[in-house]
Amino acid sequence: MTSRGAGTAFSRRNYRLSNESEKPKVTGIVNSKLLNDYLHRIFPSADGIQPAAAYRKPLTFQNLQEHLDKLLAEDSGAEDSRDQILEGRLGPSTVVLDHISGFEGLLLVDDDLLGVIGHSNFGSIRATTCVYKGKWIYEVLISSQGLMQIGWCTLNCRFNQEEGVGDTPDSYAYDGNRVRKWNVTTTNYGKSWAAGDIVSCLIDLDEGTIAFCLNGVSLGTAFDNITRGAGMAYFPAISLSFKESVAFNFGSRPLRYPVEGYRPLQDPPSMDLVEAHKLLGYLKNVIHIGIDVLEGKLVEKDTSMWQLQGEPTVLITLAHIFNHFAPLMCKVYLVEDVLMNFLLSILEQGGAVEAHPLIQQLLDLMWLLMEDYEVHECLKQLLMSLLRAYRFSPIIPDLGLQIHYLRLTIAVLKHEKSRKYLLNNVLFDLLRSVVFFYIKSPLRVEEAGLQELIPTTWWPNRFTKEGKESKEVKEESAEERLRRRAYDRGCQRLKKRIEVVEELQVQILKLLLNNKDRGGGEASRYIFLNKFRKFLQENASNRGNLTVLCPPEYMVCFLHRLISTLRCYWDGHKAKAPAALNSEEAYVPPQLFYNGKVDYFDLQRLGGLLSHLKKTLKDDLALKANILIDPAELQAVTMDDLDEDEESATSTAQRPVAALAIGGALARPSWLSSPTLGRANRFLSTAAVSLMNPRRSLGTLEKMKARTLSVEQRTEDDKGSHGNEGLLLGRPPEEPEQSITENSLLEILDGIVMMYNLSVHQQLGKMVGVSDDVNEYALALKDTEEKISRCPKRRRDIYEELVKSQKVFSEKLNHLSRRLAWINVTIYSKEKMQDIYWLLRVCIRTIEHGDRTGSLFAFMPEFYLSVAMNSYSALKNYFSPVHSMEELPGYEETLTRLAAILAKHFADSRIVGTDIRDSLMQALASYVCYPHSLRAVERIPEEQRISMMRNLLAPYEQRPWAQTNWILVRLWRGCGFGYRYTRLPHLLKTKPEDANLPSLQKPCPSTLLQRHMADLLCSDCDMAPSFLNSVLNQLNWAFSEFIGMIQEIQQAAERLERNFVDSRQLKVCATCFDLSVSLLRVLEMTVTLAPEIFLDWSRPSSELLLRRLAQLLNQVLNRVTAERNLFDRVVNLRLPGLESVDHYPILVAVTGILVRLLMDTDFQGAKRATAVLLADPCFQLCSIQYLLGHAEPSALAATPPSADKRHFSLHTYTDYISQEELAKVERMLGHLSEESKQAAASMLPTSEEDLCPICYAHPISAIFRPCSHKSCKACINQHLMNNKDCFFCKATITGVDDFTKPGSS
Repeated sequence: MTSRGAGTAFSRRNYRLSNESEKPKVTGIVNSKLLNDYLHRIFPSADGIQPAAAYRKPLTFQNLQEHLDKLLAEDSGAEDSRDQILEGRLGPSTVVLDHISGFEGLLLVDDDLLGVIGHSNFGSIRATTCVYKGKWIYEVLISSQGLMQIGWCTLNCRFNQEEGVGDTPDSYAYDGNRVRKWNVTTTNYGKSWAAGDIVSCLIDLDEGTIAFCLNGVSLGTAFDNITRGAGMAYFPAISLSFKESVAFNFGSRPLRYPVEGYRPLQDPPSMDLVEAHKLLGYLKNVIHIGIDVLEGKLVEKDTSMWQLQGEPTVLITLAHIFNHFAPLMCKVYLVEDVLMNFLLSILEQGGAVEAHPLIQQLLDLMWLLMEDYEVHECLKQLLMSLLRAYRFSPIIPDLGLQIHYLRLTIAVLKHEKSRKYLLNNVLFDLLRSVVFFYIKSPLRVEEAGLQELIPTTWWPNRFTKEGKESKEVKEESAEERLRRRAYDRGCQRLKKRIEVVEELQVQILKLLLNNKDRGGGEASRYIFLNKFRKFLQENASNRGNLTVLCPPEYMVCFLHRLISTLRCYWDGHKAKAPAALNSEEAYVPPQLFYNGKVDYFDLQRLGGLLSHLKKTLKDDLALKANILIDPAELQAVTMDDLDEDEESATSTAQRPVAALAIGGALARPSWLSSPTLGRANRFLSTAAVSLMNPRRSLGTLEKMKARTLSVEQRTEDDKGSHGNEGLLLGRPPEEPEQSITENSLLEILDGIVMMYNLSVHQQLGKMVGVSDDVNEYALALKDTEEKISRCPKRRRDIYEELVKSQKVFSEKLNHLSRRLAWINVTIYSKEKMQDIYWLLRVCIRTIEHGDRTGSLFAFMPEFYLSVAMNSYSALKNYFSPVHSMEELPGYEETLTRLAAILAKHFADSRIVGTDIRDSLMQALASYVCYPHSLRAVERIPEEQRISMMRNLLAPYEQRPWAQTNWILVRLWRGCGFGYRYTRLPHLLKTKPEDANLPSLQKPCPSTLLQRHMADLLCSDCDMAPSFLNSVLNQLNWAFSEFIGMIQEIQQAAERLERNFVDSRQLKVCATCFDLSVSLLRVLEMTVTLAPEIFLDWSRPSSELLLRRLAQLLNQVLNRVTAERNLFDRVVNLRLPGLESVDHYPILVAVTGILVRLLMDTDFQGAKRATAVLLADPCFQLCSIQYLLGHAEPSALAATPPSADKRHFSLHTYTDYISQEELAKVERMLGHLSEESKQAAASMLPTSEEDLCPICYAHPISAIFRPCSHKSCKACINQHLMNNKDCFFCKATITGVDDFTKPGSS
């Protein structure tokens, strides 16, 4: 900054300010009389009385400087009063936070020493100046709404990580998070604060009171009779939790809400203010008064249309004014109080920003008559003040304040030279300019005026017990219909007002993305693009450093405005270049991912690390994209990676403790503290060794590795002079030759996709919470009203309590429904939904084009697939309460194309990342859950469907088979035995009133995909055995693990001492049970669709598969159906976490398999299945009888029947099992009873030497070649699955023959 007069530190431009008696017609200066009149009008005396022409001294440019100095010195007497202002205050005149000795804990303090972020449990800091007499005020700008205590403390207060301001004697605080005041004890006080609010802290040391205001509204006196007297002086102070942040204004800027009688702790620059206002008055006079040279008189001019027009007289006059005005405009207080208010007053006349060219003229003047460093500082402070004013303006019904500041921002950015300077040096480097695109959500709807905008509230009230909106739409009452319509009208009024702000924000971005600047140098768009890429890198590379990350709520708004602006420019280019694509067909060409022109900051690619892909795919790059990788470059890349790792390790190890102590600089500005400034932060720690141990070095700014093109290349590139060179270098043959759009727009589009992946999706999901709250309160209100209607009249006390509850719920719903209206307009509106849908389609097209490049598809960043899946999820789940995805154009086609991507790539060998593969699998599993998306899977080409099913039927080994199994189960659910439920039937029987029962999707089986599965299993002789053996292996493992776990749970429950079962163990146990059930359902599906795999013994492995299946089914039945067994006891414990464990799910799955094998097949198949089942040594007929409620006779005799003990029976589940299915079970029981009797009658006693020496359960039936050892077929077949060596002699078995014992002679 400069100081006034001769003491300036910079040399000023030497304007020639005298005419040296040259002739007017030569110089262009008007004659002396007219000049005298003009100058006296421009620079009137302080009293406003003009002396008569005969008595006043003629004014010329020669004596104007003397006259101006005299006018500016007339009020210098005010300077004498400064000493009086200091009374009652101790400390430096410039008040900042005490970063040397006045803090406790870990804190990050901004470079201006006014913004602070908590970096520990409860850090505290005070200011450098204290007060002991008089009335004082300071303001705190709330950047985050968490736990903070703001107020005053004395020097004697001692704070720690648990106790802060207000927790000790002689410290007083207000906490808007918990809505309390603190002075050792605490009581309710004030209102809740939100990010974007301003808290005013007032202390009256004459009366001994402390009070607080929120956004200029008094919260009342908080404390009175505070301690005063000798040695008692109060410092402004704050204590704040981790990540919470604020910025202080002690008077370095004009107070937003001054209070009469209270002085800011820091004196305003009174003398400079008086001088600046005078000079501004003179400037207004120049604008208002013109010279008519022809008539020789002064004329009044229309100020809005004023232009300089090169008049020498006016120019020299302005030079005199700016000689004094320019140094003052480098001071933040004067910029905000004088310049910003003057510019705002110009726009107050209404109309479009273009209707006020005066602001452009004034900026031209500033660049002409001020030194460059002065203009730079002035513009920086002006934008800073505008951003602060925009962010911390309260929400009013017409959003007038926000509109006001955005209009001025647009007016300033319309000036090309100013815009380029701000883009290059301020907007992304010093300011958090993304704040300009954010519309904050009001926490207190009353103050935001939403009660006037939306006088009638409404919420859905058709709910089931589970809190979900009921599908059966009941007839709306007339009153409900009127309320809903009135609410909708209010929402539309709100939407129109918010759209005005959004349109202004889009205008700002259009200016920043302008690439048709008239001046020389780099166009605004390319400056923006470079800064935008660095902004993305900061947010992608610092996921653990919350202070550097852009808050996700800002990202959401920025994304939508950027999409609107991008599409506008994209379609504008299409209008000029018909061969280009319109924005509806936009995508990112695949060559951007491998030609190195766009940096992805080490983000994961589909095929792994970029350095690895360059090595392994260098031949493909040369062949398909004509990109040659120099071996030396590959070696250099590898060495760079090593150097970076070593450098990082060395810097971490050698970094001195002092680097993180007081004054150590952070790499990037913090988003959480000072609301506008973005300079380096100071890290404060009271610990001898810092407790903060960051993953990345905090000492130096991270290297930006952006490989974006130079200015010349980029500009020419967009003009098309290089064809496919530059950004689109390496076009694969599959890509069209013609340009898609301007290259710079492709980079921005790529950045938008990355932005969505960084934090936008998470924020969209987070804001759904308000809608969930409305649903919960609506359900609670409905229940309360039902209780009121049933309440007996004699119980007046209960009735009154219920009425109170009803009132609380109604008030909360009124508040939430208005807040929800705001969120639906700003985040979930139809236009926002269309933006996300457009982004989904962009990702789908990009993936499709990338897929066509073959192996080069591996270069695509993973986030493209993530955004495709997440944006679809957001459209389906987050926007649905307000808007339906079915309304979107081309919805069916988009669903089908996404289904094709999921079906193809969930098992794509080019994708190596386990996380992205899991995400694809989960997305496909979710896709087949819902009828509309399942139909989309059925619409993809048959070849792709068959390929998908082949991948799903791969053996369940060395891959995430559980997810694959869920997909197959979902394709089957609705077709299986008793498998049509949406809620677990046993839970509905035991706890019908429970509103939190786990819910399943409504069954929607796919017969088409089932048919593909049957064809694959039947036609491929190798696939069926390998798939089914893996399923049987996993079933054996899952059920064995489950039994082992319930044994441990039962033992823990039987101990006499008090004990708790680990909830994680319960969760794993329930998961193993669910896996067992789902594997059984897949086996049921296979038996139903392709029974010949088990029953056609001409196929290899069929008999073995059937025997293994029978063995496992018998084991499951025996474990689950035995009376008073382990399973029974654990189920009856009803432990939380084991709700899904019960007889029904697993027994109906087993029953389904048995019915298919024994009842629904041909005679020969049923005969084989029966024989194998009865031959298994584990078979017990009582297990089959248990299914129909037939208890064992021995059990009935041993224990008397209990009234509350009911046996399991399929007959009790007639809502879920049809009569036809029950009849089949009855027939199956009769069939097995008869067959088992016949088998027992015909079975000859077997001597021990004829039994299999392995299992001792079956007679010997197989002989091995060449060693001639013997066993039963079941044992040898199972053994040969994994081992070819003989049980006994370890010889290699070459064949197995049937063995029949020769008859006795």
